[in-house]
Amino acid sequence: MVETSTPSTARFYALRLLPQQDLLAALRDFIRQQDLRAAWISGCVGSLSDVALRYASCEGTTLLTGKFEVVSLIGTLEAGGEHLHLAVADEHGHMTGGHVMAGCTVRTTLELVIGELNDVVFSRQPCALSGYDELNVEQR
Repeated sequence: MVETSTPSTARFYALRLLPQQDLLAALRDFIRQQDLRAAWISGCVGSLSDVALRYASCEGTTLLTGKFEVVSLIGTLEAGGEHLHLAVADEHGHMTGGHVMAGCTVRTTLELVIGELNDVVFSRQPCALSGYDELNVEQR
């Protein structure tokens, strides 16, 4: 089964995170401050000194420290939660990625564009199939 919703207009926000800021904490604060109810990461560029990921089918968090360029940050966000995936490359060009966890620290800058759908609301609900709280989309 495919979950769908009707088309929606959108608006966008641009922000920059500074060195030493925690990525997830800053995004959660921004979502709350702006009262965003159906947001997604539209674009992201920058670097991290600490990367905290949960790899596929793993329970724990893997913490990496070094110099990492953000190759991709994608996902959905709302006040009740988020589902974000991050891909980074180290100083040798080796890549890794996974589910974003608390502990990703900005190294030099993180420039983000965040979109919000105007006509729908995101929430998270337990899913018996995945075992996780998964995206639910409703009309505003």
